Amino acid sequence: MTAISSISPIAQGDTGRNKAGAELDANFDMFLKLLTTQMQNQDPLDPMDTSQYTQQLVQYSQVEQSIQQTSTLKDILASLSTQDLAQSANFLGKRAELDSTTSGLSDRGPAQWMWQADRPIQMLSATIIDARGTVVETRNIDPASAGSFAWDGSLTGGGKAKAGGYTLSLNALDVAGQQVPVTIRSTGMIEEVATRDGAVTLGINGESFSIEALTRIVDGE
Repeated sequence: MTAISSISPIAQGDTGRNKAGAELDANFDMFLKLLTTQMQNQDPLDPMDTSQYTQQLVQYSQVEQSIQQTSTLKDILASLSTQDLAQSANFLGKRAELDSTTSGLSDRGPAQWMWQADRPIQMLSATIIDARGTVVETRNIDPASAGSFAWDGSLTGGGKAKAGGYTLSLNALDVAGQQVPVTIRSTGMIEEVATRDGAVTLGINGESFSIEALTRIVDGE
């Protein structure tokens, strides 16, 4: 029988351990107690086969190493997230263009968009949709191959829309009455930079956008 000269506990209750690490420690301690008891009470003429126990020890070691690596990776990601947040803070007060058809309407300013058509257009109509998918406003706007549109919440039927996120849909037709593809981007001043679930987000006129949607930054208003 192969003798086990020494066994060092893999875990010592590190305060940084997660639940999985704590459960692994408890299971490993129980495993060692059972192994020690069985070794002490084994029949000298029929010693136990240690290959299975050795294999389990290796598995415990691999799991423990994986937990430690995961913890280290989380620390690294948290550090990178903090660095990204610090760098993104330079965007505050600058105008952003976003790959999004949604824009925020608030008492601080109108919802704003920009558009670019593939070719000249003859007619252009705008449809504004709220967060529930309800059409709240439809109007014709000056047809142009490129332009901007700001909506202060005013409704054709009277009254004003409440603050929130609104999506713009454009229907563009050329001189032949054919549909013209239009690319829409929301725009606005960056008022807040934050992290949510490890990702940097930009606060623009009351709405939150992933920094991944950012396509352009310009100084001033």
